[in-house]
Amino acid sequence: MGRVIEAVELDARVFAPFGDVLDFANGPDFMINEGMCGRHHDRAGLNFGTGRAAISLFDAIPRSLPYRFNLMERHPLGSQAFVPMTAHGFLVITAPDEGGIPGQPLAFLTAPGQAINIHAGTWHGVLTPLAGPGYFAVIDRVGDGNNLEEYRFDQEWTVVAGQQEPEQSGRQQSQTKGQLENG
Repeated sequence: MGRVIEAVELDARVFAPFGDVLDFANGPDFMINEGMCGRHHDRAGLNFGTGRAAISLFDAIPRSLPYRFNLMERHPLGSQAFVPMTAHGFLVITAPDEGGIPGQPLAFLTAPGQAINIHAGTWHGVLTPLAGPGYFAVIDRVGDGNNLEEYRFDQEWTVVAGQQEPEQSGRQQSQTKGQLENG
């Protein structure tokens, strides 16, 4: 199978070097609309550089685990947020930058109701829904300049579902964080 990555549950602290997790954790920041709507305020650091914000709709073909890939990309001129338009989780693959190319990839499984914002310049895999339809609203930068870099690994990586139990989740996330810090 070659190089294998275990996908772990998406955790905001572990994902922080790559981007922001958008979810309903920790309750609303304040109530609006006569107390009928909780506002979870300012959950992502959007960056559009010299461009402008755009909202696009994506219709991605669902994949399944194990998932094989060799392509990663990054957007040096702006952030990119993926907001699912269905009640399904999806796969997120990221990697630290190592001298202008992606390092060891990490894989995360979002829960239904979670979205992500990838920081500008962060290596990430392609949009990978695990159930259909693969509808997403994507908020990213449009404007002048080349905002797409792609990298193909010489060998494929395979993402498999992690074997974590609820009580093991914190330990595995700490191990993943350690892998980030120790390369």
